[in-house]
Amino acid sequence: MKKLMLSLFIAFGFSACSLNDDLPQNNCGEYTIVPFSGFPLTCNYSIKEQLPNPAAIVINTQEKLNQYFTQHANTCTIASDPNINFSNNFLVALFAGQKATSGYGIKISSIVENGCQIVVNFYEYGPQSGETTTPGANYPADYVLIPKTTKPIYYNKTTENKDNIVIGTFGTVNDFFQLNDYNTLKFLNVSAGNYEFGQYKNTATIKRGEYTLFLKSVPTEILNLKGQTKTYGSPDPANQGGVYFELRQGASTTKIYIDNTDTADQSTEVKAFKKAIKDKIVLLKI
Repeated sequence: MKKLMLSLFIAFGFSACSLNDDLPQNNCGEYTIVPFSGFPLTCNYSIKEQLPNPAAIVINTQEKLNQYFTQHANTCTIASDPNINFSNNFLVALFAGQKATSGYGIKISSIVENGCQIVVNFYEYGPQSGETTTPGANYPADYVLIPKTTKPIYYNKTTENKDNIVIGTFGTVNDFFQLNDYNTLKFLNVSAGNYEFGQYKNTATIKRGEYTLFLKSVPTEILNLKGQTKTYGSPDPANQGGVYFELRQGASTTKIYIDNTDTADQSTEVKAFKKAIKDKIVLLKI
């Protein structure tokens, strides 16, 4: 395992460490899941100095956040609250280091703790087959909020499948979830029609295999639309509402909108899939 030991720095509110050393082999009991939430920091902040090598930052005060990041007006299309309650949370940032093109990323997949320490699991990915990349320095990063802690924090690099599914219902109530093979994300306060999901805060639930399992229910006619966008019926958020489906596989993104009302262009399989999405969302909300 790769680690970042942060306990010596937490008292000062900031640490930036490389991803190098081994996780200590101590026996401190069973690991349990630590809740965390995704935070779109770059909508309202930019880092003052890019980190050329893989590293992590942990910040526990607004003063330290301002020391290493510059606050600016919201640059995202989604309204974003830049405030962090540091009385209850720490901001954890992972940086993949400098990359030569676009298409790279780094993601926190799960966080666990035992009686001695916290371990943050993460993975990295590169450009996908067929993806068009843009040359130039890029600095992939991921930002999450974790509960305030006094335990040392270590980072463990894993291998995960980047492909995922987003499902949602829109209309009177908007509920949107992302199904990964390593966790499930619930997007908060999604506005109908504004589906830049990376700009929303989210909460994570750790359950493996949700993407692969739900993919089995996708009709062949939708799978064959690879990379396209299609609307069934006339879903209208202001009236009858509808169902949203997004499939991200490699460099391809397929988007589907389905009217809540059964329409002539909805096959039996599409109608059954619409119900499967709604049923899945009901379960995810429990």
